[in-house]
Amino acid sequence: MRNDMSGSEKFNHQKLRDLIRKLEMDRAWLLEEIDKGRWPEMRLDLASLEREMGQLLTRASQELER
Repeated sequence: MRNDMSGSEKFNHQKLRDLIRKLEMDRAWLLEEIDKGRWPEMRLDLASLEREMGQLLTRASQELER
């Protein structure tokens, strides 16, 4: 985190980190459920969604580190 951030910027930055962490947990849960065989008729679509979520969350995390 940059040292030149104001208090409100640091607060918002932390809120975004918390949101990304929660979404990562949701993504992990989704992957676990897919692996267990849940929703077999939607497996391919859900796996695609999980991959896209992973890419999005990786990019968001990288942007926060700048």
